[in-house]
Amino acid sequence: MFMEDFNRLRKELVERLISEGLLRSEKVIKAMLKVPREEFVPKKYRSYAYHDTPLPIGYGQTISAPHMVAIMTEALDPRPGDKVLEIGTGSGYQAAIIAEIVGDEGHVWSIERIKELADFARENLKRTSYIRRVTVIVGDGSKGYEPAAPYDRIIVTAAAPDIPKPLIDQLRIGGRIVIPVGDRYNQRLVIATKVSKDRVKREYGIPCIFVPLIGEYGFRESEEGDF
Repeated sequence: MFMEDFNRLRKELVERLISEGLLRSEKVIKAMLKVPREEFVPKKYRSYAYHDTPLPIGYGQTISAPHMVAIMTEALDPRPGDKVLEIGTGSGYQAAIIAEIVGDEGHVWSIERIKELADFARENLKRTSYIRRVTVIVGDGSKGYEPAAPYDRIIVTAAAPDIPKPLIDQLRIGGRIVIPVGDRYNQRLVIATKVSKDRVKREYGIPCIFVPLIGEYGFRESEEGDF
């Protein structure tokens, strides 16, 4: 498939997401028009890059469907210059979308617990020139990343029993976190704003199904297979 085909398919997908009311803000629309999703999926799935569906990226993980990326990015509302923490790098696509929005004045720190996926994401981000705005870290995402805190925005692309306390601690007052919260069968997207040192105000979005957030403040490793 030629680059012109990918560009056309990307535009058609974005137009469909706009018509469905999932893409609304100009900055998120521009980012999804610019970031090449085909560069963030394994080569054998490139022809499916603009199908609105999750795709396997190895190690039991997936790249989220474009509509979910749109929903989460709109809810996160990143701004130029923001410092953003992402939990669950995957292939690096969501990080690239955010990096496109925050620009050279901002930065994204992204934590991935699977080293091989972190390496895959770094290569994808290098190839698409977003690596200068994204730092990929291998570690327990449920504990956040204290060295770069506080963050203006935090996005979690894995489901947790509740918002991990370290993430609340590392969020700037007035900052926002978007995270799927629930049990192993039922989750809901939570959009929370930090209103004081220890308190967040929650809003509830759509029901969703994500892979589990494995870690000290997430689900235990032994529970992973139950999802």
